[in-house]
Amino acid sequence: MSKRAVLEVIALDAEDATAAQAGGADRLELVTEIAADGLTPSAATVAGIRAAVDIPARVMLRLADGFEAGDVDRLVAAAEEMRGAGAEEFVLGFLDAEGAVDLDAVERVVGALAGASWTFHRAIDRAADRDALRKSLDGLPGLDAYLTAGSSTGVDEGLPTLLAEAARGGEPGYEPQILVGGGLRLDHVPYLLSAGIDAFHIGGAARPGGWSAPVSEAAVAEWRRVLDGG
Repeated sequence: MSKRAVLEVIALDAEDATAAQAGGADRLELVTEIAADGLTPSAATVAGIRAAVDIPARVMLRLADGFEAGDVDRLVAAAEEMRGAGAEEFVLGFLDAEGAVDLDAVERVVGALAGASWTFHRAIDRAADRDALRKSLDGLPGLDAYLTAGSSTGVDEGLPTLLAEAARGGEPGYEPQILVGGGLRLDHVPYLLSAGIDAFHIGGAARPGGWSAPVSEAAVAEWRRVLDGG
């Protein structure tokens, strides 16, 4: 029997989370300030969502659109606060000015996660060298997924990179799951599934009414149907 593909949906609040779970989402990504590409939500929001649904949720650890000196201490504090609010999984990723992974920042924040599972987010799509980034992070505790479109401009341009990286699964740096998101459409899914990619992340695609509208249970259910081969 084939393994069910993972469907992760961005949730901004408990209403989103409830609709996503009802539509068949396997996991949530919890953020705020989507206009800034997603920042760390409040502890109250995280606690409310954890009380509303029982599917896993990964909390974004990102304080601003950019990275400044002193942010690491604040991120560590945010991670500890989120854990106190019930967060058990996380999303993070930091680059330096040259486009290489900021390994010191990543290691310090991961150290505050107490072994929790986490995703390295789409900072990989802005990295100067994706392969070097993956190998630098190889073996860090809890890293089990890369959220990526294969390109900073989205899946349309990144599809060849995604397929090439999927073919390297199991190599050092390529063990974490590829979680595809960023301009992802339903018509991309057959190509990705055929390459063995089995995790998909949607935000705007779950909101036909735009980001000012809540997650649509029906939209999530349509993605679930397609991913399940319906």
